[in-house]
Amino acid sequence: MGVQRVAELDSNGIPSAATPEKIITFGHLIDKYVDHPHIRFGRSKKDSLRLIRRSEISELTVSQLTQKSFIDHCEYRAASGAGPSTRWQDISFIGAVLKSAKTLFDIDVDIQNFMNARYIMAKSGMIAPGGIRSWRPTREECARLIDALKAKERSSYLSIPFSQIFMFSILTCMRVGEVTRLRWEDLDEKQRAVTVRERKDPRKKIGNHMTVALLGEAWHIVQRQPRTGDLIFPYKSKTISQAYRLERDRLNIVDLRYHDLRREGVSRLFEAGYAIEDVAQVSGHRSLKLLWKVYTELFPRSLHDKFGAFKAKQDDAANS
Repeated sequence: MGVQRVAELDSNGIPSAATPEKIITFGHLIDKYVDHPHIRFGRSKKDSLRLIRRSEISELTVSQLTQKSFIDHCEYRAASGAGPSTRWQDISFIGAVLKSAKTLFDIDVDIQNFMNARYIMAKSGMIAPGGIRSWRPTREECARLIDALKAKERSSYLSIPFSQIFMFSILTCMRVGEVTRLRWEDLDEKQRAVTVRERKDPRKKIGNHMTVALLGEAWHIVQRQPRTGDLIFPYKSKTISQAYRLERDRLNIVDLRYHDLRREGVSRLFEAGYAIEDVAQVSGHRSLKLLWKVYTELFPRSLHDKFGAFKAKQDDAANS
């Protein structure tokens, strides 16, 4: 038996151990990524990764992933009704998993295959980033929602101040998840401000704390909350957003997302006369381009006025 084995080794060479790339599937790589203790992501990313985990691409080993694999996944998602922006999101999340493979798990992947496929899909229109929403509630819609949420408060087992959280979200331009994470210990009574921990920032995932001024009624809303624990609004963000959606749908207010309240808050600050830099200090926007877009949609006439004043100065200087 030993002689036979030696002969096989002489003939075929010593077999090498299978590398992780030959064994691990993309689905297992997603699992490792999701379970990593130092990776943070929101609900939409987690839900998307779960969906990708159930698709055919997750059954391929990492070494089997080709440019066609990513294109096939996009075509599969398109057939199931996903639009270009949803497919863009899928591909972005797939890329995040692949780019973490070597650094976090010492697993080699062919990133260039992914990059090439993404380029082709973007150029062909198979994937496309979502447009920036410009939806705002009317004052009448806001009033109706506040009345409905006040009525809901009376039947809330936890006495959740839905209407106050709704207005606070507008006045502070905060996401609902940020509101429900605010802590009493982070409240600055002297400055009338609060530190928002881990504020969302595409360029900085962890440690992005920001002090935000609580302007006007926002400060009074906080002061009206009972200090029964560590959190100012000790409620689940999902409970808040679900209550909002139920009342919105009951009132037949179409396509108004909770996140649109953030834009409403930004718009109100501009209408109150705040400069872009001041608005950014409240909203937490790192890109002033987004705020500039909101401003120019609100006040296109003011840009013409400013240009006219500038041109008049130029003419005066030329004639003097």
